[in-house]
Amino acid sequence: MSTSFAEALSVGLLVVVLVCAVVRPFGWPEAVVAVPAAGLVIGTGAISLDHAAEEVARLGPVIGFLAAVLVLARLCDDEGLFQACGAWMARTSAGRPERLLVQVFAAASVITAVLSLDATVVLLTPVVFATAARLGARPKPHVYACTHLSNTASLLLPVSNLTNLLALAASGLSFTRFAALMALPWVVAIGVEYAVFRRFFAADLDAGATAEGAAAEPEMPLFALLTIVGTLAGFVLTSVIGIDPAWAALAGALVLGIRALARHRTTPRAVLRSASVPFLAFVLALGVVVRAVVDNGLSDALGDLVPTGHGLAALLGIAALATVLANVINNLPATLVLLPLTAPAGPGAVLAVLLGVNIGPNLTYAGSLATLLWRRIVHAHDSEVGLGEFTRLGLLTVPASLLLAVVALWGSLHAFGV
Repeated sequence: MSTSFAEALSVGLLVVVLVCAVVRPFGWPEAVVAVPAAGLVIGTGAISLDHAAEEVARLGPVIGFLAAVLVLARLCDDEGLFQACGAWMARTSAGRPERLLVQVFAAASVITAVLSLDATVVLLTPVVFATAARLGARPKPHVYACTHLSNTASLLLPVSNLTNLLALAASGLSFTRFAALMALPWVVAIGVEYAVFRRFFAADLDAGATAEGAAAEPEMPLFALLTIVGTLAGFVLTSVIGIDPAWAALAGALVLGIRALARHRTTPRAVLRSASVPFLAFVLALGVVVRAVVDNGLSDALGDLVPTGHGLAALLGIAALATVLANVINNLPATLVLLPLTAPAGPGAVLAVLLGVNIGPNLTYAGSLATLLWRRIVHAHDSEVGLGEFTRLGLLTVPASLLLAVVALWGSLHAFGV
């Protein structure tokens, strides 16, 4: 196959895969288009079989980790953890919408960091809708917080986002070192988001609530909570002794899964469904298609655009490039493309990419799959998301939070001597 044809084919298939992931024609899973596309780039020689196998092998452990975390999040929901979280938000907000926003920010930030952004989008967003309705508060600022924090608050831990898992593998950092370097950017980015939200949604927050939050409160599921704490400790331990942290995630999922099965709270089929196997297949297939695009010229083209050096200016340039690319081709493909180009420059460059692909998607609907999924959930609750409003909010939050988060990362790198 000629180079020009291979390039055109791989780029064309990537566009088709991303469009279908956004639109999901006929309600099809993303994998329905992505898997045949991956087979086509392999079958036509647009990517060599060796490179395709190499990409699958690279993504395999990441996929396993993601599956375990998704199962863990769903089992926590079955145990009532998210309902208890909603009751806590309603009780502690004391019927004040501005205080409810603080509680939503706190809950969404922790849930995103510990159980991944999918848990915030899929499991917390409906709880926030119900909590706002229970208090008689306007849901918009609180629901918007779920989508913004599913992206921005996913900076802290390797388990928080699929992009983080990819970056962890490329950076050579341990689990604990990754978290230490990203802690300050995480706090700074969330702080900027909160400051903007308070001003942007001032009218909604000042409207007041019309109902009290009193209601029968669900019991806090201590077993699920302790399992999460134990799993986090397992992440740290596996990082110290050099074992893949996916084993800790698997152990947590097994503990909750066996208990739920023994108590007949779930079924093996439900557990398998919670692993989102079609989505995992989509990620693998997308990785192969993106690798075909990279092999056929994208790597060379972007290589000239990636800033060199280790200073603040270089980190800002890398984060800005990652932000633009995430909003053009989605943050997951952007991560797959940029990590091989920035990894030789060291962990700082890799983490700068992560800031761009995690914070940047708040600019547009298409920036991340999580945002697209959030939009479907909002529509399912008979609410509308205005494109203009979403974009204005993104323009106010993304540049400021990205700039200050990069500065915080630069400071963290110097403080830890990386």
